[in-house]
Parts: sequence; C-alpha cells; structure tokens
Amino acid sequence: MSLTGQLETDIEIKAPADKFHDVFSCRPHHMSNVTPEHIQGCDLHEGEWGKVGSIIFWNYMHDGVAETAKQVIEAIDDENYSTTFRMIEGHLLDKYKIFDITVQSTPKDGGSLVHWTLKYEKLSEDVSEPKGILQLVTNMTKDLDAHLTEQA
Repeated sequence: MSLTGQLETDIEIKAPADKFHDVFSCRPHHMSNVTPEHIQGCDLHEGEWGKVGSIIFWNYMHDGVAETAKQVIEAIDDENYSTTFRMIEGHLLDKYKIFDITVQSTPKDGGSLVHWTLKYEKLSEDVSEPKGILQLVTNMTKDLDAHLTEQA
C-alpha cells in the first residue's frame, strides 16, 4: 500500500472565478468572517498577503475538533486562478509527512468550477485518507460562494 495519495473534488459555484481566487490568493483572512463555523481565524505570520512565500496560520474546525495549521503559499497563478499551500506546522502533520492543498477556479457558465487537490504522504499505513479535510474545503467553498453572490 502506498503512503502517498491525492484526493480531488470539483464544486460548481455561481461566483466569478476571479473573485473566488482573489479571496484564497490575497485575502484568506476574510474566510473567518465568511465561514466562522469552519474557520475561526487566519493570520499572517511572515511576508505579505497575496505573495508567494508568505506564511499564514489558520484556526479551524475539522471533524468537530479545533485545530491549527501553518502554511506557506507555494504558488499563485493569477492567470489560471490557482493557489497552492504547503503545510509546515499543525495537526495534519501529526498524520502526514507532506500535505499540499491547491485550489483552482475556472470560469464556467456564468459561474465557476472550483477544483481542490489535496496531495499528501501518510506517516504510516494506519493513517486514513484526509476525507474530512476534503469535506471542510467543500463546505468553505459553498460558504464563500454564498458570500460572494450575496455581494453581487
């Protein structure tokens, strides 16, 4: 059994791809206002919002438990509306050696298609796939979509 894996999901939303991308690439700290039941805080620890190499710290709920994550922004592609985060500290690293998250929004039929990719390497075969994190990002996507379409 392989210790490396990847989970992906696609979510259709009504919000424009550029507006969705802008929140995750440049303003992730707004997510605690958008989806407070899932994200309790997002703080900048190093660098600048919206800049590759910046380090952000999340307080979030995962499967009903308060957890934390420190991530570095690995890549921002404004042309393809994609942002990649690499986990460098936090609860997920208790189970995974590597945990990367990429979110990409693509314009589609007046809205967008949001594609999430979770790439990970488990510390052992006993560790399950991070399906709870996939559900968390799905819920966050739906909440952000509702927020962005309310503002339109």
